[in-house]
Amino acid sequence: MKRMELWRAVGSMEQLAYVREVRDLASGQRLVEVENGRLRFTVLPDRGLDIASLRFDGKNMSFMAKAGLQHEKSTDILGGLFFTCGPDNVGPAENGLPMHGSFRNTSAEHLGTEAFWRDSQYVLRIRGSLRCATLFGSNIALRRTIETVYGSPSLTVQDELVNEGFAPHPLMLLYHINAGFPLLREGTRAEIPYGAVFSRDTGRPVPNEAWETMPAPQDNAPEQVYYHEGLTGEVRLRVRPPAGGAALVVRYSADSLPVLTQWISPASGAYAMGLEPGTCHVQGLSGEKKRRTVQILAPGEHKSIRLVIEAEP
Repeated sequence: MKRMELWRAVGSMEQLAYVREVRDLASGQRLVEVENGRLRFTVLPDRGLDIASLRFDGKNMSFMAKAGLQHEKSTDILGGLFFTCGPDNVGPAENGLPMHGSFRNTSAEHLGTEAFWRDSQYVLRIRGSLRCATLFGSNIALRRTIETVYGSPSLTVQDELVNEGFAPHPLMLLYHINAGFPLLREGTRAEIPYGAVFSRDTGRPVPNEAWETMPAPQDNAPEQVYYHEGLTGEVRLRVRPPAGGAALVVRYSADSLPVLTQWISPASGAYAMGLEPGTCHVQGLSGEKKRRTVQILAPGEHKSIRLVIEAEP
């Protein structure tokens, strides 16, 4: 329907779509709830301005760990639709740095939300900034905009990463995007452009059947992590359930996020698949140095990253 037709049919656009700042009473965390008529998702300003959950036409597509929305200072892994790893570490804790870095437990500053008409589109937008800094050390800022449109099956994450310090800083950044039940079940397929695929743990090539199809949940099953190499240009990833249903699609540029990690956890109670585009692998700065693949963000340098996450019927 056109804008004037909608205005005639509703009292407030909040009947159809909204962005609302609320608070979780159990943890005290700020939340931003977004409903666009097709997508419903929750943004976590006190946990890196990441997205906790995603539903499409009422059906869940994301994974959430056992403890759910924990206290904001917890360092355990929440999961969620995605969490941001970096900028000081990606991978296991090392050298006093937390597992997967500081951003994911950083509270956002300058939080703002708005809903407005842009020509014929009703736009829902969240903005905020994160900072990872020490007195005599680094000063890395991330400015994030999350946006969707009424009736759209997609959302966009636009990030601007800036080194506001005076020394070069290793560029450690990864988007840990997590699919969960009922999208994820036995027979769900990961559709990733073909390239060389290697095991994180052994460094050896693996066959396609190791990563393409999700098994059924298995009690105490170990996780598997794979690196997909050789992706270029505009990348389109898809997690497609068996026998119909909407797929989860991720789009981004390999020019800005050249490394793709895939995480498969078939364990009962931790049943998830992660698609993780990033600037680095998931073995910490020490691992990148061994590979000689460390990227550097120079003083004053900006890096722009755009992700599109969508449900594909």
